[in-house]
Amino acid sequence: MKYRMLGRTGVFVSEICLGAMSFGGADHPVYQAVGGLPVEEADRIVGIALDAGVNFIDTADVYSAGESESQLGQVLKGRRDGVVLATKLAARMGPGPNDVGLSRLRVARALEDSLRRLQTDHIDLYQLHSVDPHTPIEDTLRALDDAVRQGKIRYVGCSNFAAWQVAKALGVSALRDLPAFVSVQAYYSLVGRELEHELLPVIEEERLGLMVWAPLAGGWLSGKFDRGGASDPTSRQAQAGRAEFPRIDRERAYDVIDVLKAVAARHEVSAARVALAWVLARPSVTCAVAGVRRPGQLEDNLAAVDLELTADDLTELDEVSRIPETYPTWVQRGGLRDRLPLNV
Repeated sequence: MKYRMLGRTGVFVSEICLGAMSFGGADHPVYQAVGGLPVEEADRIVGIALDAGVNFIDTADVYSAGESESQLGQVLKGRRDGVVLATKLAARMGPGPNDVGLSRLRVARALEDSLRRLQTDHIDLYQLHSVDPHTPIEDTLRALDDAVRQGKIRYVGCSNFAAWQVAKALGVSALRDLPAFVSVQAYYSLVGRELEHELLPVIEEERLGLMVWAPLAGGWLSGKFDRGGASDPTSRQAQAGRAEFPRIDRERAYDVIDVLKAVAARHEVSAARVALAWVLARPSVTCAVAGVRRPGQLEDNLAAVDLELTADDLTELDEVSRIPETYPTWVQRGGLRDRLPLNV
C-alpha cells in the first residue's frame, strides 16, 4: 500500500480508502442494490483491507439508515487505533423536522448517534455530506468547533460542495478562528471530470485533501459495460428500476470504455484497475474511495496502487475523456497568464 498526506494535516492515509456504503441495508430498497452485506461479510472485507495496509475507512450516518456505521463499530473492535475513521452527516435520518441538515442542534445529535453506532469516543474526519441552505455555515462550524474542543472530532471536511461554498466556508473559518475543512470528498472519474472546472482549482490552491467517490462511476468503468449492455446482470447499474447514479452521458461513456478496455488489455489487468490508477495519477488526488461487495473486487482495487500507466496510456485516456473548458477558464488561459515580461 502507498500513503499520501490528507491535505495539510500531517496525517497519512492509504491511497485506497475503503468505502462502507455496501455494509448493511439488506432490508432497505436502495442499499440492498448497493450491497446489503451482512456483518460477517463486512468483517471479512475490512480484514482483507487492513491486512493489505488500508488505514482509511469512510462511511456516513445515512448509509443503510445507520447500519453501515453499526457494522463498522462491531468489526473494528480491537482494531480502531490503526484506522483513520471518517463519517458524514447532513442527510435525513428520521421523520422529524430537525432530523436532517447542519444546524447546531442536528450536528450535536448526529455526532452522538454516530459515536454510539461506531462504538468509539472520537471520529477522525467528520464531513458535511452536503450543504444545508437553511443554516448559516458559521453556525455549523461553531458546532463542529465545540466537538473538536471536546475531543470528539479530530478534523472536519466536506462532500458535494460547490467551489464557492468551499471557499466561503474556508473564509468564515479563517475570520472566526473556527475549524477549517481539511478535505473535500467529490465525484471524479473518467466519465465525470466536471470538478476540474472550478472545484479542483480551489482544492489545489488551498492544499485540501481530495477523496474521490465513485471512481468507477457506479460500476460503469468496471469493464462490465459496453454498447451491447451489461455483461454482468448482478451489477448495480444493470438492475432494473434503479436510478442511474452518478449521472453520466452514456454515448460519451462508451467511447471512454472502449479506450479503457484497450489500455487494460495492454497491461493484462481489469478495466476497473486502470480506471482507479487513472484517478490516482491525477494531480491533487489523495485517495480513491472504493466500495465493494465481494473480496475479489477489493483485491483488484487494491492492486491499482501498483499499476503504473504509461505516458501513452494517460494521453489516450485523457483525450477520450476530456471535457471542454468552460467560461471563464478559456479566457483566463490567455491574456495576462501568457504575457511576456516587459523590458524596462
